[in-house]
Amino acid sequence: MAAGDSSVEEMIKNTKKGLLVTRFHYTHCPEPREVVMTGTTRDGIFFIENGKIKHSVMNMRLTDSVLRMLNNVDKISSERKLQRDWWSTFTSFLPAIHVTNVKWTGSTSF
Repeated sequence: MAAGDSSVEEMIKNTKKGLLVTRFHYTHCPEPREVVMTGTTRDGIFFIENGKIKHSVMNMRLTDSVLRMLNNVDKISSERKLQRDWWSTFTSFLPAIHVTNVKWTGSTSF
């Protein structure tokens, strides 16, 4: 994915109420025809209110259409990072993205 013109700090500062997700774990596509992705957060998820990180929250499960989420991207960071898939040697060079109206479908006890 190409870099954008925002920073993660700007994304946080401009978020009235939202979540900062640092990584997803065990993602897969249960509905390939609809390009629906599911996965849980891992290694840190934080509640943002009025542009400030307030506290950490329990890990959560996301189940949403990748196409719908990409349509709801409103900011892309200028910095990209190399991200390694946990289960393999596959890597991606990705920016951070700010997505509105993500469908969270559950939470964990940890």
